[in-house]
Amino acid sequence: MTGPSPAHASRSAVLRLLVIPSAVYTVWVVATFLLEGTVSLFQHPDAMGIFLYTSMACILSGMVIPFLWIRGSFMTGAVNMFQIGFRAVRRTVMACALTILAGYMSVVLFSPFGTDRMAFAEMFLILLPTAIASVMVCWVLVGTHVQAFVRSGGTLISIIAGSLVTAGLFCLTSLAHSPAVRVQPALAGFLVLGVSAAVFFFAVRDVYAGSIFAAVGLTFVMADRTGMENTHAMMPAVYGSALLAVIALVGIHLYLSRNFMTVRLQGE
Repeated sequence: MTGPSPAHASRSAVLRLLVIPSAVYTVWVVATFLLEGTVSLFQHPDAMGIFLYTSMACILSGMVIPFLWIRGSFMTGAVNMFQIGFRAVRRTVMACALTILAGYMSVVLFSPFGTDRMAFAEMFLILLPTAIASVMVCWVLVGTHVQAFVRSGGTLISIIAGSLVTAGLFCLTSLAHSPAVRVQPALAGFLVLGVSAAVFFFAVRDVYAGSIFAAVGLTFVMADRTGMENTHAMMPAVYGSALLAVIALVGIHLYLSRNFMTVRLQGE
């Protein structure tokens, strides 16, 4: 028996590594638009809206569905634990600590809320589930699969391709967040953040640190697109939603760690 023809293998690679991850991205963006953008949730937050958006758009569409496809990609060898950014606990703690320190320094120097550190912290928590979903969809799923598709071109080509594609996709997500409000400035801010976050993720390769980086960046970029007047009353819902998103991410990490193991070969 002969193996699949090169044309069939190429079509299969396009489907597995480009088409389906792009479809998952589209589902996530549409869910974000329907549950957050159309109701201007971040401008007029309410407890039920925050919980529904976090559960359906961030966790289900932005984390669980990407995880299900990534799990299959492990079996084909397209990605591994190192590439998608789930690393050893000690390394993750160090990466997160350094990211938090750098983020705090940026807040001290450039906070859009002035000296009100609590306002920044509250918006950080509101946007944390969005940041985690963004990292899971744009970089953990789409970015690594784009890199797998162009892997034969070498490491440099795969990093550049993954960074450019994911930065562009992340930029487009700005259209789903409160789309009627100052779209053009938002696109520029999201593009800068997208490029920065892509470079950061592919350099550090840590989901948790990448999520912190993205959440800090989103807080800066979306500061003028959020309403602070009702934030304090919504904080219990915000705390709960942020915690739920983090628990979902940790659950995905634990499942992958227990069922898949990446072994570094000597000389790699």
